[in-house]
Amino acid sequence: MEKLTEYGFKMAKPEGAFYIFIKSPCKTADEFCERARAKEILIVPSDSFGYPGYARLAYCVSPEVVRASLPAFRELADELGLL
Repeated sequence: MEKLTEYGFKMAKPEGAFYIFIKSPCKTADEFCERARAKEILIVPSDSFGYPGYARLAYCVSPEVVRASLPAFRELADELGLL
Protein backbone atom coordinates (compact mmCIF):
# COMPACT_ATOMS: atom_id res chain seq x y z
CA MET A 1 0.00 0.00 0.00
CA GLU A 2 2.82 2.36 0.81
CA LYS A 3 4.27 2.22 -2.70
CA LEU A 4 0.89 2.41 -4.42
CA THR A 5 0.04 5.48 -2.35
CA GLU A 6 3.44 6.94 -3.25
CA TYR A 7 2.52 6.40 -6.92
CA GLY A 8 -0.68 8.41 -6.44
CA PHE A 9 -3.26 5.63 -6.10
CA LYS A 10 -5.97 6.04 -3.47
CA MET A 11 -7.26 3.01 -1.60
CA ALA A 12 -9.81 1.92 0.93
CA LYS A 13 -7.98 0.77 4.04
CA PRO A 14 -7.99 -3.04 4.23
CA GLU A 15 -9.55 -4.65 7.25
CA GLY A 16 -7.38 -7.73 7.61
CA ALA A 17 -8.04 -9.39 4.26
CA PHE A 18 -5.61 -10.31 1.48
CA TYR A 19 -6.96 -7.76 -0.97
CA ILE A 20 -7.27 -4.02 -1.28
CA PHE A 21 -9.66 -1.77 -3.16
CA ILE A 22 -7.98 0.85 -5.34
CA LYS A 23 -10.06 3.88 -6.33
CA SER A 24 -10.30 4.11 -10.10
CA PRO A 25 -8.45 7.15 -11.45
CA CYS A 26 -10.29 6.58 -14.75
CA LYS A 27 -13.90 7.40 -15.59
CA THR A 28 -14.89 3.82 -14.80
CA ALA A 29 -13.43 0.89 -12.88
CA ASP A 30 -13.73 -1.20 -16.06
CA GLU A 31 -11.48 1.23 -17.93
CA PHE A 32 -8.99 1.21 -15.06
CA CYS A 33 -8.90 -2.60 -15.08
CA GLU A 34 -8.37 -2.70 -18.85
CA ARG A 35 -5.49 -0.25 -18.64
CA ALA A 36 -3.96 -2.26 -15.81
CA ARG A 37 -4.36 -5.48 -17.80
CA ALA A 38 -2.32 -3.91 -20.60
CA LYS A 39 0.52 -3.73 -18.05
CA GLU A 40 -0.10 -7.37 -17.02
CA ILE A 41 -1.70 -6.29 -13.74
CA LEU A 42 -4.82 -8.27 -12.94
CA ILE A 43 -7.43 -6.28 -11.02
CA VAL A 44 -11.20 -6.56 -11.25
CA PRO A 45 -13.99 -3.99 -10.88
CA SER A 46 -15.27 -4.19 -7.33
CA ASP A 47 -18.85 -3.02 -7.73
CA SER A 48 -20.11 -6.49 -6.79
CA PHE A 49 -17.88 -6.43 -3.69
CA GLY A 50 -19.60 -3.29 -2.39
CA TYR A 51 -17.01 -0.78 -3.62
CA PRO A 52 -18.35 0.88 -6.77
CA GLY A 53 -15.74 2.94 -8.60
CA TYR A 54 -12.91 0.82 -7.21
CA ALA A 55 -10.90 -2.17 -8.42
CA ARG A 56 -10.06 -5.18 -6.28
CA LEU A 57 -6.42 -6.28 -6.05
CA ALA A 58 -5.65 -9.57 -4.31
CA TYR A 59 -2.16 -9.92 -2.90
CA CYS A 60 -2.25 -13.57 -1.82
CA VAL A 61 1.07 -14.20 -3.55
CA SER A 62 4.65 -14.23 -2.35
CA PRO A 63 6.28 -10.97 -1.28
CA GLU A 64 8.66 -11.35 -4.24
CA VAL A 65 5.73 -11.32 -6.69
CA VAL A 66 4.31 -8.23 -4.99
CA ARG A 67 7.67 -6.44 -5.24
CA ALA A 68 8.10 -7.52 -8.88
CA SER A 69 4.74 -5.92 -9.75
CA LEU A 70 5.71 -2.46 -8.53
CA PRO A 71 7.40 -1.25 -11.75
CA ALA A 72 4.21 -2.04 -13.70
CA PHE A 73 2.12 -0.12 -11.17
CA ARG A 74 4.52 2.80 -11.44
CA GLU A 75 4.24 2.75 -15.25
CA LEU A 76 0.44 2.63 -14.96
CA ALA A 77 0.42 5.54 -12.50
CA ASP A 78 2.64 7.54 -14.84
CA GLU A 79 0.43 6.74 -17.83
CA LEU A 80 -2.67 7.81 -15.87
CA GLY A 81 -1.03 11.10 -14.83
CA LEU A 82 -0.84 10.26 -11.14
CA LEU A 83 2.89 10.90 -10.77
